[in-house]
Amino acid sequence: MSAIRPIGNAADWMRLLRMDRPVGYWLLLWPTMWGLFAASSGRPEPINLLIFIAGVFLMRSAGCVINDYADRNFDPHVERTKMRPIAAGRIAPAAALLGFVAMLVVALLLVCQSSRLVIELSLIGALLASLYPFLKRVTHLPQAWLGMAFGWGAVMAWAAERGSLDSPVPWLLFAANLFWSLSYDTAYALGDRADDLKVGVKSTAILFGDQSITAIQLFALLMLLLVLMAAMQISDTALLGWMAAAAMQSWLVMRLRISGESGGFDYFLRSHWVGFIFLLGLLF
Repeated sequence: MSAIRPIGNAADWMRLLRMDRPVGYWLLLWPTMWGLFAASSGRPEPINLLIFIAGVFLMRSAGCVINDYADRNFDPHVERTKMRPIAAGRIAPAAALLGFVAMLVVALLLVCQSSRLVIELSLIGALLASLYPFLKRVTHLPQAWLGMAFGWGAVMAWAAERGSLDSPVPWLLFAANLFWSLSYDTAYALGDRADDLKVGVKSTAILFGDQSITAIQLFALLMLLLVLMAAMQISDTALLGWMAAAAMQSWLVMRLRISGESGGFDYFLRSHWVGFIFLLGLLF
């Protein structure tokens, strides 16, 4: 036991899993639900609904743990992250790693209740989630990898309902999430740019520099175009949901243009509403 102490208390683990900041869960949940409800015409199998809601919780939690484990030598030097449980020494890296593995195992047991195709897809999803935190050391585009990890939930959910991936819809939703993540996570990274430069971490906010806000807008536009292409193949109510989501996204972009880089974190926090509004169109 001494090798994994300190293991932290419940409050430490809630902070490690970002339970006090649930926006990351919503940003993963809504795209996954897009795939599930689009594939089922708004009426997914109850077992699939349970599997994917629980799976989102587990995989997002696991992603937070492996992110802080990967950043354990960087976070103490960044003002915003220096008090995270691993960085502050309240949860030992070995204990966090055990927790990460345990969550992956439980998630795998969940998808084992589905088809072989979904199980195979889940292995790719686990790889995407596990590698993301380490990419910020080697590429300025880790946000693109995050988008693939989050968008993979839509692909898996579609496969669970339809039993195949022979439609372009799940792939359009997957690609849309890639650009959506590039948009909202670049905005998030604006606030960390100075610290990231200091410790040697890469991001799209560093890559695009003074053109970051323009890039955020362009990525949001590409996301909306891809979601529109998917909605046109789903239903009329999906198109109505897209129109409402596009209006919300336009409002967020306008606010960001007015506030400038200081509004990046607010843009990030509100972005999940775009995904939720589009989901409403799929619910009916």
